[in-house]
Amino acid sequence: MNQILVTEKLYITPELKRKKKIYKFNFLLSVFLICIFISLYIYAEFDRNKSESASQEIMENFDENSEDITIAKNNVLLIVLDNEEDNVVANNSNNGNNNGTKQKKKTTNNNNVQTTAEGFKYTTIATINIPKIGVQYPILDGQTDSVEETKALLKISPTKFWGSEPNKVGNFCIVGHNYRNSKFFSKVPTLENGDIIEITDLTGRTLRYSVYNKYEVVPEDTSCTSQITNGQTEITLITCTNDSKLRVIVKARAI
Repeated sequence: MNQILVTEKLYITPELKRKKKIYKFNFLLSVFLICIFISLYIYAEFDRNKSESASQEIMENFDENSEDITIAKNNVLLIVLDNEEDNVVANNSNNGNNNGTKQKKKTTNNNNVQTTAEGFKYTTIATINIPKIGVQYPILDGQTDSVEETKALLKISPTKFWGSEPNKVGNFCIVGHNYRNSKFFSKVPTLENGDIIEITDLTGRTLRYSVYNKYEVVPEDTSCTSQITNGQTEITLITCTNDSKLRVIVKARAI
């Protein structure tokens, strides 16, 4: 028996043409947006890797024998994380630990002064090493504490936020970006009580600190910067949560 195959002619209506054009447009737009997002991600990673390289170069050139002369600055607290800024007046403490003021390193050796791409000058005042999470960076300190300066320094490395000088009695507060990868302070939120943090100051002395507390606060809460330590030598690490809505606070004490 012969089998006759009958094909029905497909008529393309104006409505079908319109839908086809919309589908094409949406497809091309999706491809374009995906390319944009990939380009932005690649650029962001390049920028972070560039910052990482700059930070490690500073580590290599860290001068352990730099002169360490300090003077007190005004009682103005400043933090910039994820393009947010909080200006707070710090409370003076009664235990004589720098009276809550931020201390600045003043040096007559121009070789210790670096300049950012934006033209801000800064010095390296210490290094931080956290073996558990593979963190090893210089700690920077600017000269003006302006918002723009702090933003520029945080792109390079963790930066002094507030408090006493490195490895001195008081609360040495350090702020760093959470890039949600392995760079800078991204892994700081994973620290636990008992983990070790090492700070090496300009004299070459290294103190080991043991984490004793970790918690989250709103950006406006700066109580973690208090200089009342009952004569203890402490450090406070500050970074963002992964969603950037809160701040992660890690407290550690010299052992």
